[in-house]
Amino acid sequence: MKPVKVLCVGGSDSSGGAGIQADLKAVSACGCYGMSVITAVTVQNTCGVQSIHTVPQKFILAQLDSVLSDIGADAVKTGMLLTVGAVEAVVQKVKEYRLEKLIVDPVMIAKGGYYLMQDKAKVALIKKLLPLAYVVTPNIPEAEVMAQCKIEGVAGMKKAAALIKGLGVKNVVIKGGHLIAAKKSGVVDILYDGNIYYEYSSPWIATKDTHGTGCTYASVLAAALACGKNIVDAVQQAKIMVTKAIENSIRLGKGHGPVNVMGNTLRQKVIK
Repeated sequence: MKPVKVLCVGGSDSSGGAGIQADLKAVSACGCYGMSVITAVTVQNTCGVQSIHTVPQKFILAQLDSVLSDIGADAVKTGMLLTVGAVEAVVQKVKEYRLEKLIVDPVMIAKGGYYLMQDKAKVALIKKLLPLAYVVTPNIPEAEVMAQCKIEGVAGMKKAAALIKGLGVKNVVIKGGHLIAAKKSGVVDILYDGNIYYEYSSPWIATKDTHGTGCTYASVLAAALACGKNIVDAVQQAKIMVTKAIENSIRLGKGHGPVNVMGNTLRQKVIK
């Protein structure tokens, strides 16, 4: 039986907690076969991003062609697209290979505050990539940029989701972990398909070890969609697996440790 294939496009994280490394762990945890296209190489650890080396557009295009012309993909997930060239490379190949299950995680700012997307790249993503996407998965700060409005609660998330849906994307998922109220009332994520708002709730987990949360969420979502789940059930799977990954997060380094999508097995081995 052929494996379900998920192509992850984004930046490499030298600490292994986020980026392509987190993507491949999440895809594997879902029982799918993960592939990668590197758009940038970061110098990064639990304390933050120290430097970024950009991969040229022609090399991003070559990677995409190499994988898609030979193996193909049941879903494509994008993460860090630092430059306009990176965004346009994905746009070009999504159209060329007629890729329908495109999951866009609009990675804009690292947990430590380092900018991971240039301003012109943000514009290109909104105008050119979103209309091709099946779903986009911004957190609160990213959703505020895309919707150009302030989000202060669940009602604000729904308003922003409608505005982002108007940009051409088929489905919008806004993650609520950045809301101040989440620490008391729990984390609520919103899915909007253009007709219905779906809410997904989970308890607040008191830990600073949340490095790679967004990457893991979008990659699990991509894997679930690649396996044939509908968007409502796919988001539910992503929510459950990310919550477990945070619960099983690993205390590494001096800053924000990584979430652990591999669960107790990896945690026990690390502790031993």
